Amino acid sequence: MKHSAAEIIREYGPFPDVDDVHGVTFDGQQVWFATGDRLNALDPESGNVMRSLDIAADAGTAFDGTHLYQIAGAKICKIDPKTGEVIATIPAPGNGGDSGLAWAEGSLWVGQHRGRKIHQVDAETGAVLRTIESDRFVTGVTWVDGELWHGTWDDRESDLRRIDPKTGDVLERLNMPPGTGVSGLESDGRDRFFCGGGSSGTVRAVHRP
Repeated sequence: MKHSAAEIIREYGPFPDVDDVHGVTFDGQQVWFATGDRLNALDPESGNVMRSLDIAADAGTAFDGTHLYQIAGAKICKIDPKTGEVIATIPAPGNGGDSGLAWAEGSLWVGQHRGRKIHQVDAETGAVLRTIESDRFVTGVTWVDGELWHGTWDDRESDLRRIDPKTGDVLERLNMPPGTGVSGLESDGRDRFFCGGGSSGTVRAVHRP
């Protein structure tokens, strides 16, 4: 397994009226981040929040190319990003203990925080298609170039780890600086990860090696 220190490229925020950053996703232009009762669209170049949707947003966030998905309590909401309207809901597999959320291969991938699991979920029905076990608390989840990465946050230690999607074995770890947590995780599809910073109220860009 490869170990290295995470390289934080940029820190966005803290933002006014934001106590906690939860889920994070990227729509190709804007970084969306969940802050409890809002989904905020951040321009990663300027660092400005361009707009917000008033919606329950207390865990992971994902984007399928057209719609946003947001964990709210024990359900996952499918949202029109233009209007903020919730157009469908499915049950979340962790029944309220869910954390990260990602879209890949036509499915949703849902982190279960204290359950230390990642579930592949049917986006239409909420049915769990398969489950990957982790040995750490799971926070954010993302896929990039066929690689599955997830964030961990246990006590004051946090890292980003690439795991084998079949076995759950850890292949690579990027260790965050002490006291720097990862609450949400998304790749820009290239060489950056966007990480929710939990109660720091920030979003951090981390170099993808």
